[in-house]
Amino acid sequence: MSEQKLRTNNDVLRIVALVLGDVIVFLIFALIGRRSHGEVAGIATLLLIIQTALPFLAGWFVVSPFIGAFRREVLADPRMMAKRTFFAWLGSWPVAMILRGLFVDHAIPPWTFWLVAFISNTILLSLWRIPFAWINARRNQRSAHLVYEH
Repeated sequence: MSEQKLRTNNDVLRIVALVLGDVIVFLIFALIGRRSHGEVAGIATLLLIIQTALPFLAGWFVVSPFIGAFRREVLADPRMMAKRTFFAWLGSWPVAMILRGLFVDHAIPPWTFWLVAFISNTILLSLWRIPFAWINARRNQRSAHLVYEH
């Protein structure tokens, strides 16, 4: 397999992993939110957790690709990942909140929830995505070192 094709395959796998991790982040946010409001949030209520997370997932996956949250350059650059993640969530957040208002609350959520959702998801996404980029950067360095030695 050519080096270019191998790198492209690795990038695709990294993007798939990043997407799956992002889904898990929003499910964790929904789980925490449900628990903080005294709602049942165990395995038996997985569908309710998914339903709670859907507006955030939709807002994220509709907007964030256009802001560069999944570009090849961010996959192994922690600093760029941090910036793209912040700006991608900043752009996705109002869409997510409006979708939540339309489909869950049937009203625009209060500003306090907007703030909690912004801060919480910024932190959760960063806690996942920045180490992801750091690990990929380390792997790239090791691979380059191994290739250079041979």
